[in-house]
Amino acid sequence: MQNNQKIIAVIPARMGSSRFPGKPLKKILGIPMIEHVRRRVEMSKILDEVFVATCDQEIYDTVNSFNGNAIMTSNVHERASDRVAEVATKINADIFVLVQGDEPMIYPEMINLAVEPMLKDSTITCVNLTKQITTEEEWKNPNTIKVVTDKSKNALYFSRQSIPTIKNFEQDNMKLFKQVCIIPFRKNTILKYAELDPTPLEISESIDMMRFLEHGYKVRMIETEFDTFSVDTPTDLVKIEKLIKTDHLIKEYIS
Repeated sequence: MQNNQKIIAVIPARMGSSRFPGKPLKKILGIPMIEHVRRRVEMSKILDEVFVATCDQEIYDTVNSFNGNAIMTSNVHERASDRVAEVATKINADIFVLVQGDEPMIYPEMINLAVEPMLKDSTITCVNLTKQITTEEEWKNPNTIKVVTDKSKNALYFSRQSIPTIKNFEQDNMKLFKQVCIIPFRKNTILKYAELDPTPLEISESIDMMRFLEHGYKVRMIETEFDTFSVDTPTDLVKIEKLIKTDHLIKEYIS
């Protein structure tokens, strides 16, 4: 596919996580978690540049020490999307891909998959990846963001609650989906996001995309077969370290 648009990835990261303070710099196989994310994102051939966006000097210095690109942003942002919007005011690009910094097992193919619809269709201004939920535990986990869509695969609602309502997880034939946090925006779209007032459901759910939905904007959901694992607690970090040891990408960026 021919592409003449500049595409950059932005990985928001901060030390002040309420559930797991300092988690971007927690080490997995000897290197900080944020560095796993950055190195794996850089494997995407669709990207022109990759930046870690942070309000913390420790993260900025760590990324630079590994010869990565870091950019300092304000410490007032409540949402990762707002942090990406600030980067969009400082760096020139056509598409900004938000990649969450707490998913160290991201695959570069996921970025390509998320961006591709925007390259094919100029009316699509924001994309989220989505993955089918396969376990009841994941469906009930409040750290997993669930999503329901319309027939055009545009998001209707995101929630940390178990949506949609089903009678029995094992017996119901309803397919259930979660948000996978790779979110491409067109530049004017992410700048508009920052201009919009925060919304009641965004605040209640603590989910960035609800701001768009409540203001009447569309978010296109694209299904992926790749699964990722977010680090929300110290226990998650231990699980990830076991999983990543056998991951096929690990040998490509850790010698």
